[in-house]
Amino acid sequence: MKRIIILAAATLLLMHGSVLAGTAYDFPAVGQASTTLRVEGSGDIEAIAPLIRDFQAMQPGLSITYVDSLTNELYSTLELQCNKGEITADLVFSSSADHMVKLANDGCAQPHQSNETRRLPDHAVWHDEVFGFTFEPAVIVYNRDLVPPADVPSSRDQLVELLRRRAAEYMGRVGTYDIARSGIGYLFAFFDAQQSSAFGRLLEGLGRAQARLYCCTGELLDDIASGKILIGYNLLGSYAYGRLKAGAPIGIVLPRDYTLVLTRAAFVPKHAANPQAGKRFLDYLVSVRGQHVAAQSAFFFAYGQPLPDGVEAMDPDVQSGIYRPIGIGPSLLAVTDSQKRNRLLDEWRDVFPAAGE
Repeated sequence: MKRIIILAAATLLLMHGSVLAGTAYDFPAVGQASTTLRVEGSGDIEAIAPLIRDFQAMQPGLSITYVDSLTNELYSTLELQCNKGEITADLVFSSSADHMVKLANDGCAQPHQSNETRRLPDHAVWHDEVFGFTFEPAVIVYNRDLVPPADVPSSRDQLVELLRRRAAEYMGRVGTYDIARSGIGYLFAFFDAQQSSAFGRLLEGLGRAQARLYCCTGELLDDIASGKILIGYNLLGSYAYGRLKAGAPIGIVLPRDYTLVLTRAAFVPKHAANPQAGKRFLDYLVSVRGQHVAAQSAFFFAYGQPLPDGVEAMDPDVQSGIYRPIGIGPSLLAVTDSQKRNRLLDEWRDVFPAAGE
């Protein structure tokens, strides 16, 4: 197994004149190093490493550095670098696809066309600049050892009803993202509000249950697995399934009323140091080979493929009807609209006054 060198952990990295909060991982070349690729993104190393290693098997002279950051921090850094015209990473990606579309709309991405990108469905590409490369449902996760089967919610209405009916048992033992801190949490909440007339009831139910708020998927999954909380709402299914495969005592439910589906968005920055290397890696990520590796070893869900073992969902014959993909396109610009954001955050803070602290 290739050696991964951790260059910095939850520290401030100085790069190209800008400060980026994150963790950097170095993947030395398989053969004699001849070129270097720098990738910045929001994605756990356990998910990204299999893709990097497989790409290096095809490019044995390529050394790769990957910097993992929180979505909001990544966005702020990329925006600053773009505005200052600084040399940047060669490829960037984020689970907050709205951030990537906003940056591209502001002129921070360079266009790219290839046989691989032309294969993408319309909802996974925008202006030949921003490209989606994953299929990640937002799921309900529960502690399999501590939540009785009769309590496992299969929809938002069932979750709200559970928190009302068994208020004492679940008080303070439900968790979700703090949308004031988490870019992916805000993205999911925005589309929840668009998709469901029951969003207000859901928000009220979470508030009444004194739901715990988290910045990150990993912390949520840690607390569900340990039993500190019993149910998590709107978690990234890819990370949850990774924990399930590793033996965590969790269950995963695709909500049967509708299931939001995220595609991580990537682009080659306008001022990339090595844009050709970035484009080659981008092509790999959306290729048949890259998608196969992602489904088997990284993100576990994929378009047109059966659900991973152990995921609870409706009858597979009607499964496709519940998916609500968050397409990469102009609709995501509404997510970054400051007035809409402030309204949603005001509604959130009415329920969770300490949000963002």
